[in-house]
Amino acid sequence: MLCQQCQKRPATVHFTKIVNNHKTELYLCEECARQKGDFKVFVPFSINDLLTGFLDMDKTAVPIESEGLLRCKTCGMDFMQFRKIGRLGCQDCYKYFAEELTPVIKRVQGGIKHNGKVPRRAGVGLRIERQIQQLKAQLQKAIETEAFEEAARLRDQIRELERQLGQL
Repeated sequence: MLCQQCQKRPATVHFTKIVNNHKTELYLCEECARQKGDFKVFVPFSINDLLTGFLDMDKTAVPIESEGLLRCKTCGMDFMQFRKIGRLGCQDCYKYFAEELTPVIKRVQGGIKHNGKVPRRAGVGLRIERQIQQLKAQLQKAIETEAFEEAARLRDQIRELERQLGQL
């Protein structure tokens, strides 16, 4: 969509203005939005700012005096540097900053265990493992409800999947 004012550049800013129950919407490019006097243009923030904001929400995890003492032994990054730039220095930083990162990751992602999609070619074994876990839970319920025929069917299914997993 082109800017509604200059009709030259792509519209990247959307304004909605409501005055006396009259709604006006404008789609403007950044340059025209800056020139418009009655609107305040907000500067977009980076993902680093967002992560730093999540870190600041949980002040109880580490006292400020001790944050600088946390340091990754592999890359040398300390926790204060991480808070400032919003990126870890290496894969080992996850291990050294685990206590501080775990609440943030839980808050952002809703948990600390990956439950996302798995690529078809690369994740055959993982998909089978997940299916086995689900079947074992169903087997336990079948045993508890004394549905032994269903339990036997589930047991056989689990064995077959475990055999397939062993062949991978």
